[in-house]
Amino acid sequence: MKKIGIIALGLFMQAIFAQTNRFVYQVTMKPDASNKNDIKTENAYLDISPEKSVFYSENRIKRDSIIQNAFQGGGGRGSINREQMEGLRSVINYSIEKDKKNQKIFYKDRIGRDVYTYEEDRPIDWKISSETMKIGEYKVQKAETDFGGRKWTAWFTTDLPYQDGPYKFGGLPGLIVKVEDDKGEYSFDLMKNYKIADFPTLNQLGNTIKVKRADFIKQQKKFIEDPMSFMTQGGGFMQTRVGRAGGGGITAERIGNGNQNPADMRKRMEERVKDEAKRNSNPIELQ
Repeated sequence: MKKIGIIALGLFMQAIFAQTNRFVYQVTMKPDASNKNDIKTENAYLDISPEKSVFYSENRIKRDSIIQNAFQGGGGRGSINREQMEGLRSVINYSIEKDKKNQKIFYKDRIGRDVYTYEEDRPIDWKISSETMKIGEYKVQKAETDFGGRKWTAWFTTDLPYQDGPYKFGGLPGLIVKVEDDKGEYSFDLMKNYKIADFPTLNQLGNTIKVKRADFIKQQKKFIEDPMSFMTQGGGFMQTRVGRAGGGGITAERIGNGNQNPADMRKRMEERVKDEAKRNSNPIELQ
C-alpha cells in the first residue's frame, strides 16, 4: 500500500508540473518618439509549460475569440462589432515562443498578408547583482543587461520553479517579476498567475515565412514604404500588422470593398501605415 501511495503521489506531482501556467504581465510603453507623454498600458500573457513558453497580448486572444465566435455563429466578419474590436487594439502585435529543450527564441509577427518568423540570434548576457528586495510576495534579485539598444534592469525570483520572463527575456536562475529599461520607456510587471488547461490557438491567416532577423527588419521598412505591395487585391475586410523591430505594432486596415478606386485605396493605405509608423516610432528594440 505504501508503494502504491508513493506512485500515486508521483503521478499527481507529474500531472501538476505538466500543466501550463499563465503569468500575466502589465506592459507599460511609450511607443511614440515624438510624444513621450503618450503612455500605453496593456496586459500580456506568458504561458509556460515544461517544453515551451509563449508571450503574447491579452487583447489579441480576445480579438481572436470575437472573430472565431462570429464565424462559428454563421455571421462572418460582417457581424463583428467594429467598435468592440477597436477597443481591443494592441501595441503588442507580435508573439514570442521559447523552445526550452533547444534554448531557442522565435519571434513572430504579421507583415502584410503573411506571418514572418525569425530565430533570435543575439544572446542575452546578464550581470547578476547581490542586491535583493521584495516585490509583492516575492523576494527578488537584481540583474542587468544591454539588449536591443537599451539598458535593462530585471528583478527575478527563485520562489517560483521557472527560469523565464516576458518578451525575449530569460536565462536567469528564476522567473522575472519585473524588467524595465533605464529610460523608463518600457516595463513589464508581473501581476498574477494561474493554471490553464493548455496553450490557446492564436489565429493566423496567410503563409508563415521563415527569415533571418535582418531580413525581417528589411521587410518592415519595405512595408512602410509600399504597403500595397504586401496586400491581396480582392474585396472585403483586410487587416495587416507589422512589428517595429521587436515591439510596437503597425496596424493597417483596408476600409471599403473591391469597388474602390485603386489609386485612392493605395493613398489611404499609405497614409494609414505612415501614421501608425509615427505613433510606433519608439520600438522596444532600437537596434
